[in-house]
Amino acid sequence: MDFNAYLNLISSQKNLPFILFISVFFVLSVLEIKYGGYKEKIPRLLRWPNHFLLIIFNAVLFRVLFPGFCLYAAIFAAEHRFGLLNQVPVPSLFGIIITIIFLDWTLYYLHRVYHAVPLLWKIHRVHHTDVEVDVTTGLRFHTIEILMTTLVEASVIYLMGAPVYGVFVFELWIGVSNLFNHSNIRIPAALEKMLRWFIITPDMHRTHHSSSPTETNSDFGFNFSWWDRLFMTYHEPLKAGKEKLGLNIFEDIRYFEFKSLLLQPFLDKKGKFKFKNITREN
Repeated sequence: MDFNAYLNLISSQKNLPFILFISVFFVLSVLEIKYGGYKEKIPRLLRWPNHFLLIIFNAVLFRVLFPGFCLYAAIFAAEHRFGLLNQVPVPSLFGIIITIIFLDWTLYYLHRVYHAVPLLWKIHRVHHTDVEVDVTTGLRFHTIEILMTTLVEASVIYLMGAPVYGVFVFELWIGVSNLFNHSNIRIPAALEKMLRWFIITPDMHRTHHSSSPTETNSDFGFNFSWWDRLFMTYHEPLKAGKEKLGLNIFEDIRYFEFKSLLLQPFLDKKGKFKFKNITREN
């Protein structure tokens, strides 16, 4: 497939991610309202509008600055026959599977780095200071984190010569997965336990959003749960009703506002700007 064919592919499917996102978001939102796993302490009317503002801000910014950045990295690698998978002939399906698995491992390990490096933690912490975890939390990421993750992911795609179709499928999958594993829904215990051997379930990921540092520094996976088991970062899901979610650092109600979400990485616990002597706080 030549460059123009790839562009035609992207153009023809450009609305698919948005349609898929809206559809999954709507379904999960309805399930949360009807079959929510735990009662909310902070009303959705306070949290959701600010989350949506952050989501829209990030979407518009990256639509202008980095449209289809990861896909174009794959296209560029294919055009220049750069990267391992462009040097070794592999079946298309195998290339897609390898791409999904390797990119998922990349994000798993990058997630661990965000938790381990104090400066990066300050940025990633915006995701964890949501004291309610629901479908919108899956998109509550600071703009700087999205930028860094996009650059890392695009670099890995280029170096491995990931096939365009593989990247396209992975981008769709991770978007849906983020909504699903952050959603406030309860899955029947037997089914949840079985699924947890393969994918990240809401119960499993809710442990990662615990207020306890030990639990927060576990269950780093995005799509596949086996990385946590393999690298010994797995933590059993918390018992229903025993969860204390989110890092309650910024307790004042004003920190739920859109502008505060953008400023959070640069604030200390008292709400003052802090650029020097950055340490890892919970």
